Amino acid sequence: MALQCGIIGITNVGKTTIFNSISNTKGEANAYAFSATKSNIGVIAVPDGRLYELEKFQPTDKIIPNTVEILDIPGLAKGSNKGEGVGNKFLGDIRNSDALIHVLRCFDDENLPHIDGSVDPVRDLENIDFELQVKDLESIEKKIVRYEKAARSGDSDAKKGIEVLKICKEHIEGFNNVRTLDIKPGDRKYLDDLFLLTMKPVLYVCNVDVGSATEDNEYVWRIEEFLDGQGAEILMIAGVMEAEIAELEDEQDRAEFLADIGLDEPGVNKLVRSAYRLLDLQTFFTVGPKEIRAWTIRRGMTAPQAAGVIHSDLERGFIRAEVMKYDDFINFGSELNCKEAGKLYVEGKNYIVNDGDILHIRFNI
Repeated sequence: MALQCGIIGITNVGKTTIFNSISNTKGEANAYAFSATKSNIGVIAVPDGRLYELEKFQPTDKIIPNTVEILDIPGLAKGSNKGEGVGNKFLGDIRNSDALIHVLRCFDDENLPHIDGSVDPVRDLENIDFELQVKDLESIEKKIVRYEKAARSGDSDAKKGIEVLKICKEHIEGFNNVRTLDIKPGDRKYLDDLFLLTMKPVLYVCNVDVGSATEDNEYVWRIEEFLDGQGAEILMIAGVMEAEIAELEDEQDRAEFLADIGLDEPGVNKLVRSAYRLLDLQTFFTVGPKEIRAWTIRRGMTAPQAAGVIHSDLERGFIRAEVMKYDDFINFGSELNCKEAGKLYVEGKNYIVNDGDILHIRFNI
């Protein structure tokens, strides 16, 4: 399932440093504003300790975790919607992302000057939101014009579309993001083809100095106060420190480094898991001697749809799914023991797959 998180923010906030800490590819990080000419693309593995617990009961040749595609989008600036700085190209990259990770600079560094002359993460957040809002207004106004032409010929659905779009337009003109607007499920069809930038779910990452890795600083307090009541998730990550951790290949060295600074795990692990949840994803497993594998599905998918993530033939020829719960497998220690305990369930086409389910698909084509 090809799903993508885009990392956004103004220039020189540490986006690429964080990208390099979690991605299988590396982007070039430097102090020059607008020096990047393209977005960096990488793949991140989703940390999931359940895979290694499963291996304790089912020895296997390999373990394959879930992955999510990550896009490091060069810094935006005032006027990006008109082509300033990196311009419209990277707004297009944001449009193609399923969710956004908004990195905010919450550290001082005289060797890395802020493009606006001072560090103010709330101002930076508002500037980025404004650029995205302007672009969304353009998209909405163009579609209203199209609907008005259809409405003049008596198209009642177009009239309803105009009503929904004008509500969104008014909301954005009040400097609000579409994601904060309560839109009825049946009305979303009028917006789906626009891929509105401010409708995408957002995770806010406060990039802090090493000294603030385990506690808030004043900049983080400002962000928390500004976003209070919006239901937004906020993470603190010391990007420079995470980059150092990522360079340590030995697990023991990493553990000692983390212990010295009072952390249980790298901050980017929390970031990856949060990004996974942001995309409204969950995991099911296949378990066997050749591989134990985590598979990505959207919440609410049925057993045939989950089977299709493995291979289209499994969905097309789906007969049934044999299902074990992760906790049951760990408690009873094997498929046979689960079956004898009545903890192996046979489910049909309407079964909604739950996070942590272990599936064996029966099919015929």
